[in-house]
Amino acid sequence: MYYEVNFRFLEINGGSLNWVKFFLQFKMVLGLSVVAIIIYNIFKFLYHLFFGKVEKDLSGYEEGWYGKGSKPKEGADDTSIHPFKISIPDEILLDLKERLQRARYEPSLEDSKFEYGFNSDYLKSVIEYWGKEYNWRKQEEQLNKFSHFKTRIEGIDVHFVHVKPNIPEGRQLKRLPLLAVHGWPGSFYEFYKMIPFLTTPNPEQDFVFEVICPSIPGYGFSSSPCKKGFDARAASRLFLTLMERLGHDHFYVQGGDWGSLIVTILGKYYPSRIIGVHVNMYSSGPKSWDIFKAVAIAYFPSLVSPAEYKGLFPFWERFKTILQESGYFHIQATKPDTIGSGLADSPVGLAAYILEKFSTWTNLKNRLSENGNLTENFTLDELLTNVMIYWVNNNITSSVRFYKENGLNRTHEK
Repeated sequence: MYYEVNFRFLEINGGSLNWVKFFLQFKMVLGLSVVAIIIYNIFKFLYHLFFGKVEKDLSGYEEGWYGKGSKPKEGADDTSIHPFKISIPDEILLDLKERLQRARYEPSLEDSKFEYGFNSDYLKSVIEYWGKEYNWRKQEEQLNKFSHFKTRIEGIDVHFVHVKPNIPEGRQLKRLPLLAVHGWPGSFYEFYKMIPFLTTPNPEQDFVFEVICPSIPGYGFSSSPCKKGFDARAASRLFLTLMERLGHDHFYVQGGDWGSLIVTILGKYYPSRIIGVHVNMYSSGPKSWDIFKAVAIAYFPSLVSPAEYKGLFPFWERFKTILQESGYFHIQATKPDTIGSGLADSPVGLAAYILEKFSTWTNLKNRLSENGNLTENFTLDELLTNVMIYWVNNNITSSVRFYKENGLNRTHEK
């Protein structure tokens, strides 16, 4: 009625009704267009959320600098490879022994086993063995049975074990370079039992492996990054450079834990260089649809086959386990320097923190054991040698910072 009156008013006064109609039609079309654009973007967002393909994030693959101060001029940095031998000063070992002797413990709750973490009653016996019977010099000799080297890449002294195969005279074997990468709370040492199987020729095979096991920067005998931002992408780039310096333009990769992410990135972003990828831990960022699917299947098991259901469910039990066992991840991905301060100062705390993972991650049922079944799969010497690699290098803090650097940006993982 309002527009009708105004139209007549304009006609009486000689105005142009056509212009008014045009303006109103234009306004309506504009409004509908805006609504259509909003609806389109909503559908586009939902489609990509549930079904969209994640594109490669190519940022972060250019060379960086993680040493102290500013990057030296081109050509000024030492890129040579140097032999390295593990030899820990006596004063570090003496200081460790004194700290172990001054240890104090909070009594465990009755019948708590490993459900509250490392049982302190059992911890006492482990620390007593560490202080009185464990022989680092003997373990040091074992660690040095393979050849160790260091080379500087992007300001970091990268440590690695390099084992070449002994090929019998007269045999023609393909030598396959293999980069094997550890994770947390492990070290290069976890590959020691595997290396001889890979580097010793097998009469039934026409190939043998040449194995390179680096320490992730901030772990083992590699130096620690001095700047923020050293993540799995940076590690993959450094290790690609390492293999190039060793003369390997094409090679195989293997990894577990953080190592699995590092070698997966190598396979994804440098596919022309990587012959094959093997991981003993697989992680992936699920899309929203996967989460909704998991919840639906939890209530309606018939939506999937019995085999798939058995592998992934009961959903709530799985989720409960994740909550129970992922507290370490949250604190290391948010406040690594806080937890690192305590662990760097207390060898007892460091041993409890690391060895509890060797118990629980080997088998969740070990939480129901008084001693965590810790020595069912490992000897105390093996376990404590891994702890010692963190202690003598004083790099537990830098190792857990890797969670902070990777925890908030997982685009490359998808």
